[in-house]
Amino acid sequence: MAKLYIIVNEDRFFLSHRKEIAVKAQQEGFDVCIVCKDTGRRADVEALGLPMIDLPVNPTGLNLWEEMRTLRFLYRLYKSEQPDIVHHVGIKNILWGGLAARLAGVPAVVNAVSGLGVLFSGEEPSFMARMVLRVMRFSNHRDNVSVIFQNHEDMDLFLHYHIISEDACVFIKGSGVDLKEFHYTPEPDDKHIQIIFTARMVKEKGILVLVKAAEKLRAEMQDHVTFLLCGGLSDNPLAIRKRELQRLCDGKYIKWLDYRSDVRDLLMQSHIVTLPSYYREGVPRSLIEANAIGRPIVTTDSIGCKDTVDDGRNGFLVPVKDSDALAEKLRILIKTRSLRILMGLRGREKAEKEFSITNVVDKHMAVYRQLSNRIETT
Repeated sequence: MAKLYIIVNEDRFFLSHRKEIAVKAQQEGFDVCIVCKDTGRRADVEALGLPMIDLPVNPTGLNLWEEMRTLRFLYRLYKSEQPDIVHHVGIKNILWGGLAARLAGVPAVVNAVSGLGVLFSGEEPSFMARMVLRVMRFSNHRDNVSVIFQNHEDMDLFLHYHIISEDACVFIKGSGVDLKEFHYTPEPDDKHIQIIFTARMVKEKGILVLVKAAEKLRAEMQDHVTFLLCGGLSDNPLAIRKRELQRLCDGKYIKWLDYRSDVRDLLMQSHIVTLPSYYREGVPRSLIEANAIGRPIVTTDSIGCKDTVDDGRNGFLVPVKDSDALAEKLRILIKTRSLRILMGLRGREKAEKEFSITNVVDKHMAVYRQLSNRIETT
């Protein structure tokens, strides 16, 4: 039985984005362990029959001492527990986990690139980004490595900088959605339109652009529209602070809901979903879920986001940081119920074709089995 360790930033992320993969792997005979930061959801992870190890990591931090502590922890864990396969999710875990796996001699590695974030948002990589690329080049140039990409731009970047070889690339579009749990739901009959944004309260997610667009529409729409900002605060020093959010939101026309565990229900109660992100996304799960439920989307023509919308069919794509274009597309959807319904139905079709969690899980199992077979034959 191959020992499989799955490393993610937080227990909440594991439960929302990788739970089905881990459960299926365990059913297929892998000895699965979850390594992540405990934010209070350990019991939910262990209730699935999965052991969990608390990971000392600051997902958004840049403190060198904290980073070295994460690297040292993973190296010692891999040396002592000797997993056969380690699956790192997210750029920080790929960076330190990949290095630890090479130094500790882990037989096989899966690295899942779920977006490259702010670090790689510029036209050219910064000095820090180039250093990260060098470390990843060292850790990935070895046998039995598979790197999963959610969009082709991230894959092209890794190939351009020779981080990996082409035969190590695996393309899986997004983290998938349970189409039964997130089933098609007609929009509410309520004539008061709810527009929902679900993401961490990070500027690069487009939160300030959305607020500007909402203010452009206020005089015209404030009596029959509400903007819901759903997401928790971030530890990132560049993130929006609570005081700023409270200043931007009046609690009636623009509401901040903070972190919520009932996002599915909130989506079902809303009419339009928007994410004007200029963060370097993988493929945003919030937009995959919006498609599945049948809500029209307004998002940006940027990496990751554009993979969820066929412009003019199941939603609209707008340029990044363009509050005027965002406001105009939202206005069209607010005023046209028939278009919202049509786009929502098309979004559901797209989710069924491209974003089924069953397909995502099956593709991950194929990667695990292939690596496990390679280990057995060496």
